[in-house]
Amino acid sequence: MRKPLLLLSVCATHAFAQSPVSTNPQQTALPSTEAAVNVTSAIQPMLLSGSDRSFVVLDPEATALLNDNVTDYLRMDASVNLQSRAGNGVQADLSIRGTTFEQSLVLLNGFRINDPETGHLNLDIPIPLEAISRVDVLHGSGSTFFGSDAIGGAINLITARPSRTSVTAKAGFGNYGSEEQHLQATYAASRFAGELAGSRDTSDGFMVDRGYHSNALSSETWFDLRPHPSSQSAPKDAWTTDLLFAASDRPYGANQFYGAYDSWERAKGWFASIQQQLGARTIGQFAYRRHSDLFVLLNDNPQYYRNNHLDGAWEGALRRTDDVRHDLSISYGLEADGDSIHSSNLGLHARNEEAGYVSVAYHPQGRFTAIAGAREEGLSGGRSVFSPSLAAGFSLTKTLRLRASAGHGFRLPTYTDLYYSDPASIGNPALKPETSWSYEGGLDWTPGGRYTFSATGFRLQQKNSIDYSKYTLAAPWQATNINDLNLTGAESSLHIRLPATQTLQLRYTAVQAAPPPPGLISEYAYNYAAQDANLLYTASFWKQWIAQTELGVIQRTGHTAYPLWDLSIARSSGRIKPYLRLMNLSGTGYEEIVGVRMQGRTVMGGLAYSWTRN
Repeated sequence: MRKPLLLLSVCATHAFAQSPVSTNPQQTALPSTEAAVNVTSAIQPMLLSGSDRSFVVLDPEATALLNDNVTDYLRMDASVNLQSRAGNGVQADLSIRGTTFEQSLVLLNGFRINDPETGHLNLDIPIPLEAISRVDVLHGSGSTFFGSDAIGGAINLITARPSRTSVTAKAGFGNYGSEEQHLQATYAASRFAGELAGSRDTSDGFMVDRGYHSNALSSETWFDLRPHPSSQSAPKDAWTTDLLFAASDRPYGANQFYGAYDSWERAKGWFASIQQQLGARTIGQFAYRRHSDLFVLLNDNPQYYRNNHLDGAWEGALRRTDDVRHDLSISYGLEADGDSIHSSNLGLHARNEEAGYVSVAYHPQGRFTAIAGAREEGLSGGRSVFSPSLAAGFSLTKTLRLRASAGHGFRLPTYTDLYYSDPASIGNPALKPETSWSYEGGLDWTPGGRYTFSATGFRLQQKNSIDYSKYTLAAPWQATNINDLNLTGAESSLHIRLPATQTLQLRYTAVQAAPPPPGLISEYAYNYAAQDANLLYTASFWKQWIAQTELGVIQRTGHTAYPLWDLSIARSSGRIKPYLRLMNLSGTGYEEIVGVRMQGRTVMGGLAYSWTRN
C-alpha cells in the first residue's frame, strides 16, 4: 500500500524550515529564504531562520471557526502524528517524526505541560483554543533549549496580548448529540490588557460508553510596570508582567481504550504562571501545574478496579539575551523544575532538576548563518546530562538555501514507566533515561512570491529507548530499555499561493525504523506512522466567506493506509457568522490506536457572534 502515498509525495511534502505554514489565504507573499522568521517563545527568542531548523508555525486565529481544537491544527503538519481515542482530541497521543508518544514535548508559553504520570495526558491542554494565538512546532531534538522529552520535537502553544477590546461567542450542535459553546472576551488599554476564554464541548458518543465532556477556562492579564518607552528602538514591553491562570475538566467514556471494557476516565487540572520582564533583555518566569487522573475499569462497577493519580509540577527560570555585536548574539539562562505524584497505583514519588544553557547565534548579512548551543542538566540522584546542538545554513542564491543541524536529546522515564503494575502491564524502576542524537539536512526553495518548497532528510539514533514489550502473547507488557531503535526519514512540503486569496499546501513525511529484535512484540515503539500525506486547500470568496478542505492519508506500520477528508466553511466578516464543519466525509472506518474504533461521518454547525470596540 506504499505506492499511492509515494506518488502523492512527488508533489506533497513537508518541512517548512525558514517559512511558516499559514492557514490564512489572504497572505500577500511568502518569505524568501533570506527573510528572518522571528519565532519567539517564553523559553528564549529564537531566530529560527538563523538556527536553520525544520519547523512549522500554525495560526489558529486565521481560521478560528473552521477548526475546534489544537489537534485539528497539529494534523496539518505531516510530521506530527496524532493518535486520538475519541473525537475532539480526547486523550490524543502525540508523535513527531515516528517517535513514541512519550518523546515529544508540549509547552505553553515556553513552560512544560508534559504530564509526569504518563505521556497519554500530554495533550490535556488547560487553556481553550480561543486563547491560543500561535502554535510553533519544532521538528527534531530540542533538549538543548527545552530539556527532557524533546527527542522527536517540541510544540509550543503561545498566547498573545490583545490589541483591542472585543467579545466573541459561538454555539454549535451536531450528530452523536454533540454540542459546543465557546467564549472569548478581551480588553486592551495603554498599560493594561486582559483576556478571558472558556470552552465547553460535549458528545453522547458514537458508541456505548464513548461520550465526553471537555471543559476549559483561562484568564490572562498583562500590565506594564513602567510606561512604554518613547524610543522606537526600545522594546515596548520591557517591564511587562504576564499572569496566566487556566483550568480544565474532561470526563469521558473509555470503552476499548485499555481493553474490551466499558471503562471511564476523568482528567482535570489547573495551571498558573507569571512572567516578569526585567528590562529589555532579561525575563524571570515561574509556573505551577496540578493534574489529576481518575480511571475506572468497569463503569457499572467502579469499585472493582480503579486508579487515582494526582501529580504536580513546578518550573522557574531566569533568562537573558545579549547582542555581542550586530551579527552575533548570545542567549543564556538558569532553570529549575520538579514534579511529584501521589497515586493509588504508582505510589508517592518526587524528583527535581536544575539546568544551565547557553546559545550563540551568528547571523551576518551574508550567505552563512550558524547557531550553537549547550545545556547541562542535573538530575535527582547526582546524575547529569549534557545536550549540545549545532545548526548552520548557507544561501546558494537568493531563492535557494541549504541547511543542516545535529543535536542531543534525552527523556526521563515517566512515573508510569517506572512504577505501574497491573495484570497486563508492569513498570520497571531500573529504567535508564533515554538518550539520542538527531541529524538532519535540507533545502528551501522560494522561486517567487507564490511558491515555497522545502525538503529535509533526517536520522534519529537512540540509546536506552523505553518501550513496553514481550516475547509471548500470554505474557504481560514489560517496560524495558531497548537499543538501536534508529529512525530514518524524509519530510517535504509545497506551499502555493493561488489567485483570488487561495492557498494550497501539500505535505508528505516518511519514516522507517530499524527492525525489532527477532520475536519481540512491541506495544508502542515500532507502531508508528510510516507515511503521512496531507493536502490542505483554503480559500476566501465573496469577500466574506472562508472555506477549507483537508485530505490526509496515513499508513501505520503493518496496517493498510486510510484516508480522512474534512470540509469546513464559515462567514469571515460581520457580527453574525454561521459555520459548518464536516469531518471524515469519506466515512472511513479506522483506528488510530489498535483496538480503539474512531467515529464515522461527523457534522457540526452553529453561529458565532463577535463585537469589537472601534
